[in-house]
Amino acid sequence: MRFLDSWTQLPPTDVLAWFLPVGLMILLVFLPGRVVARVGTLGVAAALAMTSTLVDPPLLRLGWIVLWALLAWAVYSERVPRQTPSRGRRTGLLETSMVGLLLGISVLVLLVVAVARQNLPADPGRRATYGILVLCLGLLHLMLRRHTVRLAIGIAMLGLGLQIIERVAAGGLLEEPVGPGYSILLATTLGCSLAVRAGRTRVRVAASPWVADAHDLHD
Repeated sequence: MRFLDSWTQLPPTDVLAWFLPVGLMILLVFLPGRVVARVGTLGVAAALAMTSTLVDPPLLRLGWIVLWALLAWAVYSERVPRQTPSRGRRTGLLETSMVGLLLGISVLVLLVVAVARQNLPADPGRRATYGILVLCLGLLHLMLRRHTVRLAIGIAMLGLGLQIIERVAAGGLLEEPVGPGYSILLATTLGCSLAVRAGRTRVRVAASPWVADAHDLHD
């Protein structure tokens, strides 16, 4: 199958370079904590700096590196004691997490199958699949991680995934050439800024950044 061959033909060093950024994003999705958030976002910035093939041109890639580096500073919020949710609330959180996980995996599988059926050339097919994976990780982060300040990380993943897919389209799948696509980077930066600001405001007003604590206070 041409789609699978596009990945198996990569040398091991290239596979590692492609896996490093997305591997760090997976850790950000599934592991909680301030230290994980800071180390993971710094790691993604460093991985993007070392992997020059994901986003072109270099100036656009530099913009994404700077954004992820700034996120490492922005999402490292102060330690705030978390309220202990009731048993019913814990059950609800578990149910919504499972639904979010299944939804994210389903969307990922459907989109990857759609790309595989297009029989794209090796490099565009790899990039499109990679962009879809990053985008779905951003969706999972928004659904699974309930820290309002660190929602900016999920928004950054969504934006980066969309940027990679846009670069695939601009690299030869569109009839007319388009610009570098800085608008996606600018929109993602704005979204991350708003998320951090809203989260910090919530910490200042409600003394907790956790979404679950907001539900408990409402109840």
